[in-house]
Amino acid sequence: MSITKEKVLEALKNVEDPDLKKDLVTLGMITDLEVEGKNVSFTVVLTTPACPMKDMIHKACVNAVLHFVDKEAKINVKMSSNVSARKSSGPLLSGVKNIIGVASGKGGVGKSTIASNLAIGLSKSGASVGLIDADIYGPSQTIMFDVVHEKPMMKNIEGQNKMVPVESYGIKLLSIGFFADTSQAIVWRGPMASKALMQMVSDADWGELDYLIIDLPPGTGDIHLSLVSAVPLSGVVIVSTPQQVALADARKGVSMFRLPSINVPVLGIVENMSYFTPAELPNNKYYIFGKEGAKKLADELGVPLLGEIPLVQSICEAGDAGRPAVLQETTPQAMAFMDMATKVAQQLSIQNSKKNAEKAVYSN
Repeated sequence: MSITKEKVLEALKNVEDPDLKKDLVTLGMITDLEVEGKNVSFTVVLTTPACPMKDMIHKACVNAVLHFVDKEAKINVKMSSNVSARKSSGPLLSGVKNIIGVASGKGGVGKSTIASNLAIGLSKSGASVGLIDADIYGPSQTIMFDVVHEKPMMKNIEGQNKMVPVESYGIKLLSIGFFADTSQAIVWRGPMASKALMQMVSDADWGELDYLIIDLPPGTGDIHLSLVSAVPLSGVVIVSTPQQVALADARKGVSMFRLPSINVPVLGIVENMSYFTPAELPNNKYYIFGKEGAKKLADELGVPLLGEIPLVQSICEAGDAGRPAVLQETTPQAMAFMDMATKVAQQLSIQNSKKNAEKAVYSN
């Protein structure tokens, strides 16, 4: 019995994307299908290069063809990706597929550390990434990316002068830290801070990006409201530590983004400083600030727990040295950050699928 493209596609309808809950054919994720005798080749286009189910989907595709079409088929499955985007209108950041806010209810929980490692983690998976340091009163990304002495260049685009983000570790970066002395306190009222943020959004040449990360100031205030009213945020990541005081503020942060007037999807919660592991006892975990506080909060609020990042001295040292910890490759902390980045991309793909499906139904 000969193998045909129609039979292969019918077989692949039995393979479901675990996150989107639909089969790969219906989702349009199968491309470049070729059949020549017993040889079958096709490409699976995932919604993010950071897809955690990549190997499972690959294996399921092979098994489906062998089981439903021909057990002697020779199958070549290529795995590719085209980052999904939340469809929006308007010229602002039109080349950016997804904009992710990183927020915290209070300061001191390591929000900027999470933002920098998230950006690099997504980039390491193969995505194009930018980062805006919108923590106006305490910018730190210039230190974390070792670009304290850099300055953005200007570029004329269609008669308009645009800032060109500084690049470090493959990340396009803009920060208020580029425009202020490191020892200088930035004393601005809310409208001035909001205006500075909007200039980094609208007066910069961000080009084509899969993800733009925005490191927001702690708390809830003018800058957050200005941002969500002007920028089509795809989702927000809330950062907390296990302490009850931090979790109480994280709950307020989630509530703010869920207000009908704001309505930004909360992708999940990251618990930073989750546990302490001494270098000499790498298998030991000491829960200095409490255990599973963010997990319980995530369960209560019905959002995913995106990661539990350990309290390790090298994470702090890496940030101070301008080389974020996720670049340390096989260390436990680097793997924790990569797992976090994968889960953020996964949740964003799910949110995009839901939103775009809702819009399609509404437009019909």
